[in-house]
Amino acid sequence: MKYVLVTGGVVSGLGKGVTASSIGLLLKACGLRVTAIKIGLLHSNFGLGGWFLSHSDPYLNTDAGTMSPFEHGEVFVLDDGGEVDLDLGNYERFMDIKLTRDNNITTGKIYQSVIDKERRGDYLGKTVQVVPHITDAIQDWIERVAHIPVDGKTGPADVCVIELGGTIGDIESMPFIQALGQFSYRVGAGNFCLVHVSLVPVLNVVGEQKTKPTQHSVRGLRGQGLTPHILACRSTMVLDENAKAKLSQFCLIPEENIITLYDVPNIWHIPLLLRDQKAHEAIFKVLNHNGVGKEPDLDEWTCRTESSDLLHEPVRIALVGKYTCLSDSYLSVLKALLHASVDCHKKLFVDWIPASNLENATAKENPDAYKAAWKLLKGADGILVPGGFGDRGVQGKIIAAKYARENRIPFLGICLGMQIAVIEFARSALGVKDANSTEFDPRTKSPYIIFMPEGSKTHMGGTMRLGSRRTYFQTKECKSARLYGCKSFIDERHRHRYEVNPDLVARLENAGLSFTGKDETGQRMEIVELPNHPYFVGVQFHPEFKSRPGKPSPLFLGFIGAACGQLDAVLQHSSNVDNSSLSKGVGSDISAVKTYRNRTASKPAYRAEYVYGSCNGLHF
Repeated sequence: MKYVLVTGGVVSGLGKGVTASSIGLLLKACGLRVTAIKIGLLHSNFGLGGWFLSHSDPYLNTDAGTMSPFEHGEVFVLDDGGEVDLDLGNYERFMDIKLTRDNNITTGKIYQSVIDKERRGDYLGKTVQVVPHITDAIQDWIERVAHIPVDGKTGPADVCVIELGGTIGDIESMPFIQALGQFSYRVGAGNFCLVHVSLVPVLNVVGEQKTKPTQHSVRGLRGQGLTPHILACRSTMVLDENAKAKLSQFCLIPEENIITLYDVPNIWHIPLLLRDQKAHEAIFKVLNHNGVGKEPDLDEWTCRTESSDLLHEPVRIALVGKYTCLSDSYLSVLKALLHASVDCHKKLFVDWIPASNLENATAKENPDAYKAAWKLLKGADGILVPGGFGDRGVQGKIIAAKYARENRIPFLGICLGMQIAVIEFARSALGVKDANSTEFDPRTKSPYIIFMPEGSKTHMGGTMRLGSRRTYFQTKECKSARLYGCKSFIDERHRHRYEVNPDLVARLENAGLSFTGKDETGQRMEIVELPNHPYFVGVQFHPEFKSRPGKPSPLFLGFIGAACGQLDAVLQHSSNVDNSSLSKGVGSDISAVKTYRNRTASKPAYRAEYVYGSCNGLHF
């Protein structure tokens, strides 16, 4: 087993996750089997030049399940029910693999495992210390998880890419850095390659690339027992030869091992940057892997990336949610929208609408925000209501679902988005004005959404219905079944505590709502549709978690297809091919990006991967 460690220095959030994902993709394109491990949890703050800019530390949390989306972005859910760092979503999308909960290492998991061993008496009365017990536990965890196959094949991968969260010098990271230093000796020279991602800033005053921050970062890394083999330098422009020579001289790294990762239109260019600068050859040389890997085959990836930059016909989606002022809260939803949009040859525009701004109370308190929200909603080609928790903004989401239903606007509701669509239908079509969810009103007399019997009301972490669950189609003539290739069943990932009340399903169906997907018992509603609507679909699961570049989620593809008038073509194509190759013949992929301010183009400033609309005066 070979290991590639990715660390970061100078400032947090330089794009270690994207770099690690891109290295994994590049090595996979060379014919190697790849897996990935993330140490730490992601805390998203900002963005810069098409890259993630976030803050990562090895937090004491056991997993990401109980962490606020406002602070840490979305919780990514894996097949095994693991609630993990959103960087694992990047790994899965780039490398097209399926990871496990153990691929996300946190301080909480490590300390808990050591304490459990101590309580069992495994240490035979010895004093339990950070060194060697914590550091040994970290090394054992990495070695064990690295051998778990994640690509559907038997046997371990050839290379494990490890991303260490945080910045060199963080106090939280020190046990992990110590453990990784020991680990490099455990696996031996030729089996361990360290890629250090660092910042080379350009001061506007002098216009010169400054290498001193990176020099200090490398010195700090060496002082903690780790020696970088490759430097990945983040900058606004290509490193000039003078800067490269200076870094090579002071950091003791060959010039051919110093790579520039400059700002690009979207992150799909990063693997191509690595390839063009022969990063794979540098890694193979460190790992004594010369002659084993072939030249990277990235033709399809290159075609998709380049064609995406040329898209110009817009499709405008209104995202009505609770956490709209932090885009990473809906990262996988945005990725899935992009995958589908480009598949339909459309440039994606996302208008962020805080759900509460659609409510009548806002019309009185903040009429400008109310008018702006409604203007965006009425100008959308499609309306999406994602998942969420709590009652803030729920009425606004119900209003958005009603507007989409009555005005025949394509609608996709995910998790809570499906539940509010059911509540809205009960209120409007059945006349049950007090229809509600017990999540928002525990004493409601019309509980159309109820707490699941197996759920826990005392413990929050890891107690939801999580992970991959099977959904059976009740008919193959519905839109959702046709989008999935007329299969009898599908497996999608879940994360919820509440469900549609099975006792009231018959009333809803008699009024025209169709529950086209159910679980194996037939009692748990998974998919709801309005048959006489152009596209009105709600799902209890999260289809965004399995969307991939070139393999868009079928439901997102149908949603975008309906929003841009291509649904019939998408349905016809989907019904005739296997769903794993849906994108072939429908389109290419991701759109070029700009940052929009109040729907007016401006110079890219933050995360340039999406075309964003306005969000309550805040812009991404």
